[in-house]
Amino acid sequence: MNKQQPGFRKPHRKLVLIKGAGDLATGVAHRLYRAGFRLVMTEQERPTVIRRPVSFARAVFDSTAEVEGIVSKKLEYDVSLLKKGSDKIAGFDVKMMQELIDRGLVPVLVDPCLTLLFHLSPEIFIDATMAKKNTGINLDYAPLVIALGPGFKAGQDVHAVVETKRGHYLGRVIYDGEALPNDGVPGAVEDYSTERLIKAPVSGIFKAELAIGDLVSAGDTVGRVGDTLVRAKIEGIIRGLVQHGLEVKQGMKIGDIDPRKKRDYCFTISDKARAVGGGVLEAIMALE
Repeated sequence: MNKQQPGFRKPHRKLVLIKGAGDLATGVAHRLYRAGFRLVMTEQERPTVIRRPVSFARAVFDSTAEVEGIVSKKLEYDVSLLKKGSDKIAGFDVKMMQELIDRGLVPVLVDPCLTLLFHLSPEIFIDATMAKKNTGINLDYAPLVIALGPGFKAGQDVHAVVETKRGHYLGRVIYDGEALPNDGVPGAVEDYSTERLIKAPVSGIFKAELAIGDLVSAGDTVGRVGDTLVRAKIEGIIRGLVQHGLEVKQGMKIGDIDPRKKRDYCFTISDKARAVGGGVLEAIMALE
């Protein structure tokens, strides 16, 4: 008998395909998992997620990733060998994916172009990439289509949009219209906003010298991009860093410093992700 995770209930609801497996997407997945939904997530080949300890995307690098008691597992396959109507995906048995779900795992597929979308035929599709624009998502993707944040119009592109901007409307479900536009300013934490961000000073390969959960002071070296030092702007704790060895572009967000210095916040789902997850669950319950 396969050992199941603590508190796991065998899924009985419809299949949910979530595009993206970063921290916000993972917060959504975590809430839906606890509600008994069957989940599959997709990611890029080299995810640029910052909050890796609370992102199922980490499974792309490490094969598996655990977030607050729930484990995701990367599934290997060759999209080029996909055959329509077959239950085999380049040597990976779709039935095996179902077995993993039944055991309490969340499969993660490297499929940024959603090649497998119509092969898997999810009842619910969620765009959680936070791209801030619609990359082609439409109502034909699934019987129920939900998107997070700006760039989508509920009632036209998707069935519902969930507000992701911090503030009074965070987590609100929009059934007609759009989320608030992106103003490019990150939410303030103890009066620090853009200062919290760690950005790549040049383009190149990022090499971390500190880790998520480490304390820093203003001016401390966090890592390097090529030969150029990456320094902290404020005092706090490193809450997020991109994967060591990842190729980054100049100006790209590669890390985040939390001035509250609470180490537990680095390794648990954020209030924002939980609020957005609650909004997604509300939308599903309202529209199913």
